[in-house]
Amino acid sequence: MTEDSSSYSSTHPPIPPTTEDDRVSWLRLLRSRRVGIATFWRLLQEQGSAAAALDALPGIAAAAGVDGYEVCPAGVAHAELSNGRRHGARLVFHGEPEFPPLLAEIVDAPPFLWVVGDPQVLARPQIAMVGARNASSLGLRMTRSLAKGLGEHGACISSGLARGIDTAAHAAAVDTGTVAVLAGGVDILYPSENTRLAEQIRDTGGALISEHSLGMQPHARHFPARNRIVSGMSAATVVVEAAAKSGSLITARCALDQGREVLAVPGHPLDARAGGCNLLIRDGARLVRNADDVLEAVGPLLASPAQRELPLAAAAPQPKAVPEGPPERRGLRETADLHSQILARLGSAPLAEDQLIRDLAAPSGQVAPALTDLELEGRISRRAGGLLTIVN
Repeated sequence: MTEDSSSYSSTHPPIPPTTEDDRVSWLRLLRSRRVGIATFWRLLQEQGSAAAALDALPGIAAAAGVDGYEVCPAGVAHAELSNGRRHGARLVFHGEPEFPPLLAEIVDAPPFLWVVGDPQVLARPQIAMVGARNASSLGLRMTRSLAKGLGEHGACISSGLARGIDTAAHAAAVDTGTVAVLAGGVDILYPSENTRLAEQIRDTGGALISEHSLGMQPHARHFPARNRIVSGMSAATVVVEAAAKSGSLITARCALDQGREVLAVPGHPLDARAGGCNLLIRDGARLVRNADDVLEAVGPLLASPAQRELPLAAAAPQPKAVPEGPPERRGLRETADLHSQILARLGSAPLAEDQLIRDLAAPSGQVAPALTDLELEGRISRRAGGLLTIVN
């Protein structure tokens, strides 16, 4: 079960920061107030570098009606870097060899990841496994069997370190490779009962990763964004025991939006924990009985050592070329009118940016800067997958 991901192709710059000053500038830009991931990439493309974007940002904010805007101070970025070093964490930037190759292809790829453990594991082929926190005994047994079987065939298991299915998947894959994507900082292990498991992952060639700064406590809004990393770095997402309204279905939705394979383990129709999985299968997800079913979907990319050295990159959509030249500029009245049109079309229900552009029948070169303005003003918000909502 996959969906066309052509509208989700990345336009991210292929070259990572190469100097310490560049790395600090990337960190400062993303940590600046009201700069989300989409705005980060847009500013980097428009200005040519993070340092130039930092210089331009106060003027861009002023033009959007935000007076007195200040970018993230260099001292804050240096403090975050020092804190990371104290915890044995490393920043891996988009475009570096260790950055997950499939994650680099999604439209809202994080510019960098904090990593505790072995960064090399991120470049291996990944299969995501997610499911219920209150998993049944059979669900846990199935998860362990799948994770072990997939690991023995060269796959690295990615999940979110949550209770239940996530925990079982990580534990079964400790010896073959697993990556835990955290909703808070890499030094904040949640739930705390998985501290020992997290240490095992770190110490046996796996990794704990997060896009958030160290010390960040996980909040409800972080989990959907975390889920798009779990699915984004993986060739396929396997759902084991998920209720009809389970958060695991958010991960499945992210995977579909990213053009990745979604598979599900079926369950009894009267078991509420299987409702979401059964719905996924009804809607076209591959049915999973054992690891062989998963390998049938993605196995050719895990088959040989040579293919493991270039993990799944060929399966990802190729990035579109970054458009040359500056974005189209409009007069103040035209800009105000465009802002009003955008706000009139957005509501509390998320809307994809490409759909908004089609609805407006306006050039993307005009809409993109307007969205940056409105995000800096705090009038719109971006969610996982590049979806837009209005801020009430």
